[in-house]
Amino acid sequence: MGDSRTEGGFDEFMAARWSALFHLARLLTGGDRHRAEDLLQEALVKLWFAWPRVADQAPEAYVRKVLARAAARSARRRWWGERPVEQVPELPAVGDVSVAVAERSRLEAALSLLPPAQRAAVVLRYYQDLPEAQVAEALGCPLGTARSHATRGVARLRRILSDANEPVG
Repeated sequence: MGDSRTEGGFDEFMAARWSALFHLARLLTGGDRHRAEDLLQEALVKLWFAWPRVADQAPEAYVRKVLARAAARSARRRWWGERPVEQVPELPAVGDVSVAVAERSRLEAALSLLPPAQRAAVVLRYYQDLPEAQVAEALGCPLGTARSHATRGVARLRRILSDANEPVG
């Protein structure tokens, strides 16, 4: 008799949703690829153990909740600021990067400046397009708090992005 996780579709779920969940984890960690990988691995391990319980319900919602809560915990417990590198990276040549990629990078950088709860609320509400009730459930807070985090996060994003567009001088 085989393991209920492989028979129940855990492998298929992971293969089908890995890319989208990894992108969500990157957004929740402010664009840090390595933290996102660690975060997603932690969430998928928890899903593995909970699979018999959640397989027939909503495994993706379960992973989103684990990711959002783990990202908030991780941001509180460690400093993820500057990291030393041996060599300063070269700036890309003008015209090498498409406008869409540049805009996405700009948005990800602005997202990384938000507090973890606001960042999670904005990403879940507007990137994942979840209803406010599911955002509140994923964050483990009341609906009004989730709504407030999302509203304040969007307002702060607008300020950050508009300040970045103003000429210096």
